[in-house]
Amino acid sequence: MEKITNAAMLDGIRANANQALENQKIRILVCCGTGCVSSGSLFIYNKLKELCEADGLSVGVQLEMDAEVKDVGMKKSGCHGFCEMGPLLRIEPLDILYTKVKVEDCEEIFEKTIKNGEVIDRLLYQLDGKKYQAQDEIPFYAMQTRNVLENCGRNDANDIYEYIAKGGYSAICKALFSMTPQEVCDVVEQSGLRGRGGGGFPTGRKWQSVLRQKDPKHYVVCNGDEGDPGAFMDRSIMEGDPHRMIEGMMLAAYAAKSDEGYIYVRAEYPLAVERLQHAIETATEAGLLGDNILGSDFSFRLHINKGAGAFVCGEGSALTASIEGYRGMPRVKPPRTVEHGLFDKPTVLNNVETFANVPKIVLNGADWYRTMGTENSPGTKAFALTGNVNNTGLIEVPMGTSLNKIIFEIGGGIKNGKKFKGVQIGGPSGGCLCLPEEHMNLPLDFDSLKKVNAMIGSGGLVVMDEDTCMVEVSRFFMNFTQNESCGKCVPCREGTKRMLEILEKIVAGNGTVEDIDLLSDLADTVSNTALCGLGKSAASPVISTLRYFKDEYLAHVVEKKCPAGVCQAFKNYVIDAEKCKGCTKCARNCPVGAISGKVKQLHVIDTEKCIKCGACVSNCNFGAIEEV
Repeated sequence: MEKITNAAMLDGIRANANQALENQKIRILVCCGTGCVSSGSLFIYNKLKELCEADGLSVGVQLEMDAEVKDVGMKKSGCHGFCEMGPLLRIEPLDILYTKVKVEDCEEIFEKTIKNGEVIDRLLYQLDGKKYQAQDEIPFYAMQTRNVLENCGRNDANDIYEYIAKGGYSAICKALFSMTPQEVCDVVEQSGLRGRGGGGFPTGRKWQSVLRQKDPKHYVVCNGDEGDPGAFMDRSIMEGDPHRMIEGMMLAAYAAKSDEGYIYVRAEYPLAVERLQHAIETATEAGLLGDNILGSDFSFRLHINKGAGAFVCGEGSALTASIEGYRGMPRVKPPRTVEHGLFDKPTVLNNVETFANVPKIVLNGADWYRTMGTENSPGTKAFALTGNVNNTGLIEVPMGTSLNKIIFEIGGGIKNGKKFKGVQIGGPSGGCLCLPEEHMNLPLDFDSLKKVNAMIGSGGLVVMDEDTCMVEVSRFFMNFTQNESCGKCVPCREGTKRMLEILEKIVAGNGTVEDIDLLSDLADTVSNTALCGLGKSAASPVISTLRYFKDEYLAHVVEKKCPAGVCQAFKNYVIDAEKCKGCTKCARNCPVGAISGKVKQLHVIDTEKCIKCGACVSNCNFGAIEEV
């Protein structure tokens, strides 16, 4: 790879890269994000490549800076977003998106679409009898505003030339040769960009704070830990558009006068680590990382630090401690990270999505960015939409978009025609809140959620239907938080343990009204006295479910029943005398011998012995055992 030594050379390579893209007659983008890879998309990629080469077609797997025309460009893209429909396959310039593709579909795709331009109707997305050929026409995509995610699924995640062709590294070039560090801080602050990883602190203000520190050594750190259950926004950006995030970090480094940065990403994200490492290596080889970038006085080096998966390392001071080689545990503040962060030096610390927003802000200006979102929460936000919703996946919408639009329009409503019950927002770290239907028109922005004691957090959205037990939801998240507590402070270490014990007692059918009162008191104490932000939000699932679904808690402790029919302790099984054939299969499979009866005679369940495991139900061939 030729080293890029100045801005004119970068422009020349951009022109050549665009020409190389145009020289690919057909471009096949196979979704190779983690979700689709797990569903077999790499086999689809390899099969299509094999078919093209066997037919004598010239295949380009990466852009080549020459004038040679290629019949087919084979690309491993990042996440397309529509995870419910994966594996996904996009074919350009035909503007075709195929869904739920299988290896056995490849020969038909090759013969009909790649060779002859025919559309295979059965592989198109269909809704209410209508077939959608173009991705942008599908309601799931049409109602989004894809800013940070604009390249995810539309370019080769491993090809630096494709990123350059689409304007990549133009922003750092503009900053280096026509802006001062202070001007970069100013445009980011004027844009209103707020941190996308938690509480929404103004990004430009943070950078400005580091810039004015007198210590000559400053660091830039990217938080790619993303430990919230149900969240995969940052992972998808790192896998699908790593150079965009890197360019954002470079702009932060220039603005804060830093020459060194770290990306902290959990080891459970091997594909993200692999693509980030490749991106750093190719950017360094191209001269876009390292010394005297583009012939300027600016130098910047990047390192990757793989975390061991501790949830607490998503907290800033615990994260920097982990990079330094210590156990990841938060510390008392002040001093703040901007003053004494990594290696006790002033540090810019933002998450992946925050950095990925910056290049277009620098290129297009603060006013452009403010055309999206709300007055106090400008821009867009990526959300991982999961749970009991028809269209699960990765979405991006303007700040202030209502829950109703996200769940019922983009998400396609609740699965199996069930009723909506609640939504868990932002994960434990962001302040989990289960919102009842009365809040469906609530705009998702920092200020609106704060009014109902919630936070956007990292951006996970887990939708729950009428069959969800909110007490069990609370127990699940408390179990997660308690297991992930670093143990440094007593409120979190001991308080979450006691809260979990009470919740387990309630779902086991042994709870009392007094337990609910004690649970509420403990939640209040942990929230007000824990050391770090993660500890302070640990009780959020309990606080929110007690606030909106207290009737379910009371049903568990007073009526001794689970309204949703989820908690095993409240289940009872009976055998229908008319359906029972006396085959003895249920008795033979009962692990505790709670079923008695002779061959060809009615069997009976001893409710005192029954442990409610449901083995009898699954083993009965005649549907004779019912849950009551």
